[in-house]
Amino acid sequence: MKVVDFLKRKREILAQHPFELKDWLSPAIRDYWREFQQKAHLHPLLGRVLDLQAELQSEQQQDAVTVAQVVNGQPAMTQEPAVELVGDAAELYAALQAHIGEETHVGEWLHVSQQMIDQFAAVTGDHQWIHTNPERAAAESPFKTTIAHGFLTLALLPQLTGSVDETTPEFPTARMVVNFGLDQVRFPYPIKVDSNIRARTKLARVTPIKGGLELLKEIKVEIEGIRRPGCVIESVTRIYF
Repeated sequence: MKVVDFLKRKREILAQHPFELKDWLSPAIRDYWREFQQKAHLHPLLGRVLDLQAELQSEQQQDAVTVAQVVNGQPAMTQEPAVELVGDAAELYAALQAHIGEETHVGEWLHVSQQMIDQFAAVTGDHQWIHTNPERAAAESPFKTTIAHGFLTLALLPQLTGSVDETTPEFPTARMVVNFGLDQVRFPYPIKVDSNIRARTKLARVTPIKGGLELLKEIKVEIEGIRRPGCVIESVTRIYF
């Protein structure tokens, strides 16, 4: 193999597989590092620093993908849909293109009560005391009160984002709208009992697929009176016509 080819191959590998310091650590030290990060997220200043670090890493990974595409002779961005769209799908695709990067929905405030938390615990079987035992939480929890399950926050997304309102559907011309999954989920700040929360949705990407469209939405769950969000999600929705 020529030196030029070797260097080109190494650059491709590094672009596609960026490493982190934690990957070099032993399992024991890695556990301590994770525990430190979890505690740091609760600190107002350190938590913001970690959020900025995560955003920077996300941008670097996107840049790495772009570099890899260019090295391989592929276009960095595709402007034209790979799937031919017709009718209502084509019209919706054209309409949504104008709103990529924009905030498309701000939900109503929703009160998170202890009864709601207890009902979710009963359905899922997750009765961990930090959620369901107010007396013990007041005495032992760093939050000094009970907090909502992370999965409860995710379960509330359809209501928070207004995507289940049959009277005013988000995509009235669609035959079916399917939750296809989540690309990324983080819980930067605990949602304490008796908090009010709401979701803010931004349209990040629209991709044509066979029979419809795939949407990537960035959703932040706000906590009233708290600067940091309770949850940050990248949600994938598929719309079929």
